[in-house]
Amino acid sequence: MSQIRNQITSVGPDETWAIGKSLGMLAQPGDVFLLIGQLGAGKTRLTQGILNGLGSENIARSPTFVMVTEHLNGRLPLYHMDLYRIGSSDDLTELGLDEYLYGDGLSVVEWPDRAPDAFPRNHLEVRIEVLSGSKRQLTISGSDKYEHILGEMFRY
Repeated sequence: MSQIRNQITSVGPDETWAIGKSLGMLAQPGDVFLLIGQLGAGKTRLTQGILNGLGSENIARSPTFVMVTEHLNGRLPLYHMDLYRIGSSDDLTELGLDEYLYGDGLSVVEWPDRAPDAFPRNHLEVRIEVLSGSKRQLTISGSDKYEHILGEMFRY
């Protein structure tokens, strides 16, 4: 399985949101987006854009205390997961996340590195690195399944 990878620099939260909106507009049923970055890097801001790109007017908030927030009023259901408080993949087994991850909606997971072996092999990974102030480097990579997204995101 080959990997496709590209980078985008965001100069502020609004641009991070716009990148997310593009990802949401291109998402397909069953997609899994894994968002990796330190606290305050912009994972939830990116998710807000993704949700808007799905056609929802809801505002995504960090679901840290509820584990999964369902947004069902867009073109696809969005399942926003935050694994910050998870210790290992074993903790996820009891939570039944497979119905989300292998369902017909879009799963967006913050802190997937807390349980790296819990996700489908075919996923889109977005690494957000803080460069300075509000400037971020987003490295977006995925398997061939996500070629349509990566091709559109980096067409210009």
